[in-house]
Amino acid sequence: MEGVPKSPPGVRAGWFNLHKSTGMLIAVFILFRVIWRLTHRPPEWSGLLMPWQRALANLNHRLLYLCMMVMPLSGFLGSTFTPYPIKFFGMTLPRFWGPWPEMKEIMAVIHFSTAFILASIVALHCLAALYHAFKKDGVMSRMMFSRSPSEPSAATQSLSEPHSPS
Repeated sequence: MEGVPKSPPGVRAGWFNLHKSTGMLIAVFILFRVIWRLTHRPPEWSGLLMPWQRALANLNHRLLYLCMMVMPLSGFLGSTFTPYPIKFFGMTLPRFWGPWPEMKEIMAVIHFSTAFILASIVALHCLAALYHAFKKDGVMSRMMFSRSPSEPSAATQSLSEPHSPS
């Protein structure tokens, strides 16, 4: 965002407001995703990966979730420490405190650093997914909502079971 020119007046602010609005919207989706993940267990690994691969996959997932939470939070907090209004798609949001340039800079460094870390983790995650897709070791089917015919999903299982009259 630092590369956006400061003139003509208002253009830079418009791009920053769009960036902030999109970030806040993504933060809401991330919150729903975290709630979903906390209330729904992922499928078991059942020997699909070596122990070191499973440990790396778990670490990667935890770092993804951490970055997905830190990124929008640091961006929002950084915005609250500036003298500029925080707008959500044109609607001005209330301020919690006044400008604090030092804290704004700390949040900006965290936000910027998290962007690079998140991009690296996502790239690693995609490479691992491609590896397993080409290897055809069953890891990709673990990510999908449907299961292999030998492993019916809970929804399919409940449909095939006879229902007792209530």
